[in-house]
Amino acid sequence: ELAQAFQRLGCAVTMVVRGERLLKREDRLAAEVIMDSLRADGVDLRLAHQAQRFVCEGHKQWLECRNKVDGSDVVLPFDRVLLALGRRANVSGFGLETLSLKIRDDGTLETDDFLATRFPHIFAVGDVTGPYQFTHAAAHQAWYAAVNALFGSFKRFPVDYRIMPRTTFTDPEVAHVGLNEQEAQQAGVAYETTCFNLAELDRAITEDAAHGYIQVLTAPGKDRILGATIVGEQAGELITEYVSAIKQGYGLNKILGTIHVYPTLSEANKYVAGEWKRNHAPQRVLSWLARFHQWSLGR
Repeated sequence: ELAQAFQRLGCAVTMVVRGERLLKREDRLAAEVIMDSLRADGVDLRLAHQAQRFVCEGHKQWLECRNKVDGSDVVLPFDRVLLALGRRANVSGFGLETLSLKIRDDGTLETDDFLATRFPHIFAVGDVTGPYQFTHAAAHQAWYAAVNALFGSFKRFPVDYRIMPRTTFTDPEVAHVGLNEQEAQQAGVAYETTCFNLAELDRAITEDAAHGYIQVLTAPGKDRILGATIVGEQAGELITEYVSAIKQGYGLNKILGTIHVYPTLSEANKYVAGEWKRNHAPQRVLSWLARFHQWSLGR
């Protein structure tokens, strides 16, 4: 996100990454779309490069790194550097040591399924306790923490993480909920995929945003949604329909039967449901109906 933003603001950005691709949690196709977009913006993307050391001599400074593919040494001069290695929970400076609250191995504050610490009247939500570092995850936790704090003596509610969407706010955006292909394969979950290319969507064409796709994973032979990935304009907005579908237990048939305003980006959700329906059309019934109509027309 920041690499693309700074590049578009006029900086010449070089992005050094240890891995072979970006967005390791997303499917390879989604990552490739984003990497192509970064390169198109002019970002110098150095994949599979291991940083070795920073060097400053006078007014010159550079990064020395090693290309993990061919083993060559690479020198990258820079004016400013952002070293982004992830985030750790801020658990110091407000008395946790005095209370002897437990810290997990990953540095987050230990809480139970109800978000309470070892003291039943002290709760924690958000990045400080994890497991997700999303603002919407913190808001989700906050409801459970507040209700459990107020009414826990009568009834407590364990926090529900089963359906947690995420969005990467690049251009195009990448939004996801449920399982993607690599997660389904790792978990041994059987699935089918249905894909719709946003290049076929009228609203995307008129807004010069006809790039990206929607991919939906369903149970084999059923319209039950296992997960959805959207790469494209306003993907973070479009994913909500699938969050609701998984949460409420309805499938692609219900989405297909729902009227979507034309011309909008949200129509893409209906069109991918239509693709699924075509792929699962009852061919024997359709063949019989075709013969019936031919007979009724006297042919």
